[in-house]
Amino acid sequence: MATKTWFITGASRGFGREWTIAALERGDSVAATARQTSTLDDLADKYGDRLLPLELDVTDRGAAWAAVATAHERFGRLDVVVNNAGYGHFGMVEELSEADVRDQLETNFFGALWVTQAALPFLREQGSGHILQVSSIGGISAFPNVGAYHASKWALEGLSQALAAEVTDFGIHITLIEPGGFSTDWAGPSARHSELNPAYDRARERATQWRAQRQATPGDPEATRDALLKVVDAEEPPLRIFFGTAPLEIATKDYESRLATWREWEPVSAQAQGD
Repeated sequence: MATKTWFITGASRGFGREWTIAALERGDSVAATARQTSTLDDLADKYGDRLLPLELDVTDRGAAWAAVATAHERFGRLDVVVNNAGYGHFGMVEELSEADVRDQLETNFFGALWVTQAALPFLREQGSGHILQVSSIGGISAFPNVGAYHASKWALEGLSQALAAEVTDFGIHITLIEPGGFSTDWAGPSARHSELNPAYDRARERATQWRAQRQATPGDPEATRDALLKVVDAEEPPLRIFFGTAPLEIATKDYESRLATWREWEPVSAQAQGD
């Protein structure tokens, strides 16, 4: 199989780092972005010129375009673009400040959009490419205390499904990766928190308990390496794929509930159309 050239955001830790290693270990080349490229020094020492560390804050549209252009100039092509940079924000909807929501969307949604837009001209010109958007089970379902996070991932889901239909004639594939709970620092040092409103203390406690139950046995990020490579190497990769076993059960219950409600209220729906 021919080697590939990757562009991966948020490569300093978590999924981004694991997938950077997976690509490098099999002989591919990677342009890996991080806010501080020193976090990639050990990989640069080990893999040499096949790794291009790039300092990038994905919320900076101009910087995102420049980073993608630099990667393309260095390697001559881009085969796989992974929009992984992001974080989780904890806060009930009433607790969210304007800055909380805007910052969450700037990183999780707009950051992915800027990198995607920057990469598309190169992928169209070469007539191939695969863009992987790191979404979440939180991109198709929703839980209390992470409403801003859900807003960012639901937006990414809709944008990416539309994009998939737009670029199919150019030989470009789009895949939304939807992980469940994994042992990353998503809820730890990377997370941000709104100022607490005591009125939501009971609801917050329940949300914490529910989250603990959903993630009783979190997945190992390193185990996703082979799964990701299978997706990347597939002739017809999926538009959506869960990582982990828990998301399918969550999604099934959620969508069955939605369908039941839509069917129950179908007479009212028809009435609204005048039928």
